[in-house]
Parts: sequence; structure tokens; C-alpha cells
Amino acid sequence: MTEETKSTLTKVPAVTLGFWIIKILATTFGETAGDTVSMSMGLGYLVGTAIFASVLVSLVLLQIRARQFHPALYWATIIASTTAGTTMADFATRSLGIGYPGGSLLLLGTVLASLAIWHRALGTISVASVHEPKAEFYYWLTITFSQTLGTALGDWVADGSLGYLGSAVLFGSALALLALAYYRTAISRVGLFWAAFILTRPLGAVVGDFLDKPIAHGGLELSRAGASLVLGIAIVMLIALVPQRAAGTEVRHAV
Repeated sequence: MTEETKSTLTKVPAVTLGFWIIKILATTFGETAGDTVSMSMGLGYLVGTAIFASVLVSLVLLQIRARQFHPALYWATIIASTTAGTTMADFATRSLGIGYPGGSLLLLGTVLASLAIWHRALGTISVASVHEPKAEFYYWLTITFSQTLGTALGDWVADGSLGYLGSAVLFGSALALLALAYYRTAISRVGLFWAAFILTRPLGAVVGDFLDKPIAHGGLELSRAGASLVLGIAIVMLIALVPQRAAGTEVRHAV
């Protein structure tokens, strides 16, 4: 298979500024939407996880069966992974009682293990390799673990002295440092991509919590459903307005 053919078969988007903006909004939406189902609707973390995990599995199967990159399908799958990640992390850290530190460390281990197994199986963890079912499976598995890790990590940090806004500044600053490393160093672009991808999740988690948590706890106490609706509309508009194209083989160097 030629490099040009691989490029046309890649079913993930090119990594652009628009990609990161939509990704952060999607992770914030995942936090508010996940909390809407598990908390506001009173279904609980386990039922919420079952609902979102079922949607996620269905969308991943559609994504794998697709013959080319479809922006709406891709971002719907990302949103499903981040909402499922929210309820899964809350179930692990709260219902199972392992706490934020234990949950974060456990989930970090699953992310690193997923990346290691992926690399061992295919020789790369670049998104440019996501043009065959095996790579797609590892890609979405890693993403789901990273979304779950991000929720637990965000809750852990925000539960301390920094609060939601302080945590948002912390994670935002970390992302800025990764961007600086991208432009000023020769650090692996693949490594920088996954580090940034993972860090956008806790940023979205703390921003989502800031929007809907009680004022007494440092939040704005906005309606979870209302915040989710506004974020969902913004995501749909960006997907429609921001040019979307499949990642090409140049992504090997870009990420």
C-alpha cells in the first residue's frame, strides 16, 4: 500500500488548531453531559456508564466500517468516549471507593499499557497508522482510557487547593508548554500529540465542573443540561464551519 493510499484511508482528522478547539469543547461537553445523566437525572454512574459505553461501542464499529473519514461520525465517537469516560471515572473513584489518586494512577497505567501494546503490535502509535481495523481498535481504546484518566485527574487536582479555575489554569499552562515544545524542540511529535490529547481531558473536566458545580464549591451552578446544550451547539457549528480533512502521511512528523 502506497503512502498516498494510506493517506486517503486514514479516518482521523488532521491535527490543526481547529482540531484542538473542538476537542477541548468536546471534553467539556462530556463532563456536563455525563453529569447530567448520572447526577441530574439520577441514573447513577453504573447505568450512565452502560448507556454511554453502548453508544461508544456502536459508534466505534461504525467508524471502523467506514471507508473514509467522516467528520460528524468521528466527533460523535469522540464525544461518546468523553461522556463514557466521565461516568466510568466517577464510578471507579467514587462508587468503587479507590479515590482520585488511586483512580488516576490506575487509569494512567491503562493508557500507557494501551500505547505500549499498540506500538508493539504495529510499530507506531502515530495517528497516520489509523487506516486499518487493528490500528483503529487501539486508537479508540487508548482514547477511551485517556478520557477516563482525564476525568479522574481533573477531579483530583480540582478537589485540592487550586479549585476549578486554578486547575484550568494549570492544565492550560501545561498545554501551552507542550505547544512551545512542539515549536522549539525536537521532542517526538507523536509523544507530544498524545500528551496534549490526554491533557485536554482534565482541562475540559475542570471547566465543565466550574460551569455546573454549586457556587459554594467554586462553580457557577449553571444547569448541566443547559450547559451541555450550548456546548453541543458550539461543537456542531465548529464541525460545520471549520474545514475538516483526513490526516495525511505528513502527520508522522507533525505529531
